[in-house]
Amino acid sequence: MQLEDYFEFLDPDDIRIKGHRIGIDNVIQYYLQGYSPEQILEELPSLNLEKIYATLTYYLHNRLEIDAYMLRLAKWREQRYQESSANPSPLMQRLRALKAQRDQELLNRL
Repeated sequence: MQLEDYFEFLDPDDIRIKGHRIGIDNVIQYYLQGYSPEQILEELPSLNLEKIYATLTYYLHNRLEIDAYMLRLAKWREQRYQESSANPSPLMQRLRALKAQRDQELLNRL
């Protein structure tokens, strides 16, 4: 079995662990934060150690490409966050209005 057999390459910027919705970025981020494979398993219990080790091995063998992938993913997530903050959905607008109303009611009681 080759390392690539452990992954689903859905898109150049979407690599998932086969059989899961978990992206390799989730495992790698824990690893980069200093988590051991066993600790990563505690955080992502639907995986197994074999898949975690395969992901880490793939990362270490392709570090430059995966670091670039992780950077693109972080930029994409930040862009999406900024867009959603600038253009909140009607539901988010309603929730913010309710929160502001409750906050004002609390201030009026004081």
